[in-house]
Amino acid sequence: MSENRTTMGLKPDFHFSQNNLQDYLDCPRRFELRYIQRLEWPALDSEPVIEQEQRIEAGRQFHQMVQQYVAGIEAEQIRETLPDTDVSHWWDNFLQAEPLASLPSSRWAEIYLSAPLAGYRIAAQFDLIAIEPGKRAVIVDWKTSARKPARNALKTRLQTRVYRYLLVAAGAYLNGGQILAPEQVEMVYWFAEAPSEPETFKYNEKMYVEDKAHLEELIQEIAQHEPGRFTLTPDVKKCLFCNFRSLCDRGEKAGSASDQEDEQEAAVFPDTDQGFEQIGEIEF
Repeated sequence: MSENRTTMGLKPDFHFSQNNLQDYLDCPRRFELRYIQRLEWPALDSEPVIEQEQRIEAGRQFHQMVQQYVAGIEAEQIRETLPDTDVSHWWDNFLQAEPLASLPSSRWAEIYLSAPLAGYRIAAQFDLIAIEPGKRAVIVDWKTSARKPARNALKTRLQTRVYRYLLVAAGAYLNGGQILAPEQVEMVYWFAEAPSEPETFKYNEKMYVEDKAHLEELIQEIAQHEPGRFTLTPDVKKCLFCNFRSLCDRGEKAGSASDQEDEQEAAVFPDTDQGFEQIGEIEF
């Protein structure tokens, strides 16, 4: 099996994630270039460049601040490190909205989970997991995008499906050694630009079974692709925000960051997928 995977281009220790699976769904060719060939192409993701880079960096800083807060550092002490007005605005929204207030007290910020699936591993970095053992498990994802996506877009996105599935599949050690029932799991998206409008998605056994089957099918489909047979997306609009577009003869000019909606969020931790192979895993 390992020899076959090598022929197909995927390494035996390749880790799938919501980011690289979403890339495959958006454009199989992008997946091949980014995760198999590991090309770095200099085209811009979006314009204006400075504004986009600043927002990405602000998103990083906000995630780090929340991580410190969950770890027990006082809010005012964290405020002293505020680097710019965007983060200051988001931090004020966070403190006023108190999104942690209703969560279970056992909390893990910026935690990785991974589990075997379809002969590979699927992994994720969670912004926050809060668990009341035997009763309730909440995944929280902090969003600093300029626009709030539609609820249906969030419901169907791979992040929602992967995160909830993975917490059930690999979260037992956070729950006193007991496997979480899907009905105990929910996922919350909290928006720094819309702090009073979080979106919550419950889970159940039927969704869990469907998600597992869907993710297995995706992974098997990718693993069976021959090199050079990963096709370009027919939706050329997606190419506006892809740094490989000039390589694929899909134009030179980047799309506007103001039209990008939530896609810039994937860049908050751009090295995550590349680093999964080095993570010390908890085997399940």
